Amino acid sequence: MKAHLLIFSFLTFVFVTGSFAQTKEHRIVFHLATSDTLAQKALVKQVANVLEYWNTAKIEVVVHNNGINFMKQDEARFAKEIAALKQRGVVFAVCENTMKQRKIEKSQILPSAVFVPVGLAEIVLRQEEGWSYIKAGF
Repeated sequence: MKAHLLIFSFLTFVFVTGSFAQTKEHRIVFHLATSDTLAQKALVKQVANVLEYWNTAKIEVVVHNNGINFMKQDEARFAKEIAALKQRGVVFAVCENTMKQRKIEKSQILPSAVFVPVGLAEIVLRQEEGWSYIKAGF
């Protein structure tokens, strides 16, 4: 009888923890503030890899400071990849503060973007909401 109870308890534990792991919502904010195209390439790959593993993950990429060229239409080397990731639900948030400082108009930014007043504040808000933080690149 004890053996049956032990086996039942073990199977219940495995079922419950396995179900929890599959239904957990993963929310990740990536932080991009570099013009380094190798770091930008790594970011695109990292986001795609996360979505391959957790296809329902919520992902936001916050772009500011020197990373702004990642989202500028005339400089974006990964525009095709950004558009594909947006189709998969990834949000690309561009800092309006950086844009103002560098005199960049919204029309110069890829159409995949959403705009946030202050990039760093957006990251803080996401972390306060329980999102995991990842610095983009290496």
